[in-house]
Amino acid sequence: GDKRAAIVIIVMVLLAVLTSFIQEHRSNEAAAKLRALVRNTASVRRSDVTGGAFHECAIEDLVRGDIVHLSAGDMLPADLRLLEAKDLFVNQSALTGEALPVEKFAHAATDAPASPFDIPNLCFMGANVVSGSAIGIVVRTGRRTFFGQIADSVSAQAPQTDFDRGIARFTWLMLKFMMVMVPVVFLVNGFSKHDWLEALFFALAVAVGLTPEMLPMIVTVNLAKGAMAMSRAKVIVKRLDAIQNLGAMDVLCSDKTGTLTQDRIILKRHLDIFGNEAKRVLQFSYLNSHFQSGLKNLLDVAVLRHVELHKELDIDAGYSKVDEVPFDFARRRMSVVVENREGRHLLICKGAVEEVFAVSTRYEAEGERGALDETHFATARAETEALNADGFRVVAVAYKELPGAQEAYSVADETDLVLLGYIAFLDPPKETAAEALSALARRGVAVKILTGDNPIVTAKICRDVGLDPGTILLGQDIDKLSPAALETAAENTRVFAKLTPAQKERVIAALRKKHVVGFLGDGINDSPALKAADVGISVDTAVDIAKESADIILLEKSLLVLQDGVVEGRRIFSNIVKYIRMGASSNFGNMLSVLGASVFLPFLPMSPIQVLTNNLLYDFSQTAIPTDAVDEEQTLEPRRWDIDSIFKFMLALGPVSSLFDYATFAALIWLFGGWTNPALFQTGWFVESLLTQTLVIHVIRTQKIPFFESRASATLTATTIIICLVGAALPYTAVGGALGFAPLPPGFWPVVLTYAVAYGVLAHLVKVWFVRRWGM
Repeated sequence: GDKRAAIVIIVMVLLAVLTSFIQEHRSNEAAAKLRALVRNTASVRRSDVTGGAFHECAIEDLVRGDIVHLSAGDMLPADLRLLEAKDLFVNQSALTGEALPVEKFAHAATDAPASPFDIPNLCFMGANVVSGSAIGIVVRTGRRTFFGQIADSVSAQAPQTDFDRGIARFTWLMLKFMMVMVPVVFLVNGFSKHDWLEALFFALAVAVGLTPEMLPMIVTVNLAKGAMAMSRAKVIVKRLDAIQNLGAMDVLCSDKTGTLTQDRIILKRHLDIFGNEAKRVLQFSYLNSHFQSGLKNLLDVAVLRHVELHKELDIDAGYSKVDEVPFDFARRRMSVVVENREGRHLLICKGAVEEVFAVSTRYEAEGERGALDETHFATARAETEALNADGFRVVAVAYKELPGAQEAYSVADETDLVLLGYIAFLDPPKETAAEALSALARRGVAVKILTGDNPIVTAKICRDVGLDPGTILLGQDIDKLSPAALETAAENTRVFAKLTPAQKERVIAALRKKHVVGFLGDGINDSPALKAADVGISVDTAVDIAKESADIILLEKSLLVLQDGVVEGRRIFSNIVKYIRMGASSNFGNMLSVLGASVFLPFLPMSPIQVLTNNLLYDFSQTAIPTDAVDEEQTLEPRRWDIDSIFKFMLALGPVSSLFDYATFAALIWLFGGWTNPALFQTGWFVESLLTQTLVIHVIRTQKIPFFESRASATLTATTIIICLVGAALPYTAVGGALGFAPLPPGFWPVVLTYAVAYGVLAHLVKVWFVRRWGM
């Protein structure tokens, strides 16, 4: 008998471990491709080595004091202080989240910057050069760079998630329960039966019965099933338990760029100085961008998307380039000179509003020209300031006609210009953003925006997608707050702007005090926050360090896809909790029955091998839970671990199970002679216990009326029926005889079936009362 018990225990443990291993392995296969590393070089000058010439050097070989040359397309290999800069535009979006490139030059800031990224003569590792060139000196390398500090915070041990804490609390609950019940069972049976060895084996079997040994398998299969379902929706799950955290999430923090916006700059408006749409402004902007030499910046690319103008203006035959006056940071504008069909030259200038205004003396609007005066300037400034307040980046456009005698032009020719108007650019909101935010709100998920971008642009985008920005909290203000004050501010703030990576991490940590927090980001600056959140979410186009830090990878950066993941996570959590509620309440009821039976019976209520067999069959009936359907109501709100609720449910439903066990004891003793026939008594309780706790799955799995208002999946229903039939037939087989079972009299079956139905009805009534009082 002891050998058979050992075999049963080994089979159960191997089943759980093997299933967990296989599912974990399968779920991680998709993430394996994310771990490629790229070796990069930089153009470096070291006078003691190369005699002052630049040469290629591996980034990891850079040292402080090296002189580095930067040109368009280069990644920043270290943190640099600029010594020289010519027309330098740097894309810091991976670090700050700002979509537009920023200007950098070899002069220190005159005003205190809001963040390190605003210092004009510092360039940071992780950024890249969009246009222009520069020479800088290395001030920090490797882990000492701003990027390296982010990498260090990412490599630190991740905080314990809500899922981890929930599993740990439930495990301790069951361990405490077991440490109380098992010694009591051992002592009661030892003193009452005087067979201490048999009492020990029985107590050990009870311990196994109390152990939710299928929990790892149930959890893993549930999560793996969800991971496979999400992979079909183009979502890669790197860490299985992240799915459940997604379902428990009640606060989603996200960057702005690419999530609420399209992550591309478009030319939204082209206006004359009075704010009217003007086609001529767009045409002249197109000529300027088309004939401009060098790498086009994002604004030029947005202008050149209007390809219809190329044919409309007949550029190839109608215009030719004469000269160009490049952009520089002193005058903040650039001009091109083109020759038209008549042989006249057109100088077309575009640049910062104030700088173009400064060299304009006339205006042109709706075919008419006039002299610019202070009234016109005031009108133009008011219009551009309104556009800036709406989050637009505004560029002014002006021109003048020249006789065509010159072959070369300079800054001196940028005078007496005719102001045409301005073009306004925006990273527009996604069409699906408002719908996705509304869907998340209906599911009980609050969305907060954490961005390195400026507050004006962020507020505009938020309003466009229906998210009231309220009072925006800036990064420089966060640094002044204590942890307690930040916790309060984070709770009451929807939008955070101009944040550094460390500030994003602080906001996430503050929110996690009361919430399950998800974070969606794709930049280097998002990596610490991705690691700090309960569930880190990134996209396949993100930088490598962001993908490494994330738990979930979206193949499409869309909140709608994420909303589907939230629903899937809640389904998974519901199915996991079903098993826990069923197992905990049934086990508690069985222990109450074991204790009572052990006190008054002259023999064991069930032999150790019978207890293990009962447990094994019941566990098999639970293996179909991951396939079960989940009521829609269970996905409407965030689902979190509530160990107190599980404990109360166990206390409420366990005695109901025990009540029918005692009724079965009475019937077996008084109707069927079980007092003098231990095998019959043990068999009768085995069958009743297995039938009731297997059938009650259908009661506990839903808050509705089982079978009528909510039905289990076909797989779970079939598994339930099969296990009940196996349990009922087992006493009549040779295997049953070997396990110590005896055939049951025909009169027992009407009794046990009546008890099973009555137990289901009473369990449902208790469940309804419990839900009304405490929820479920």
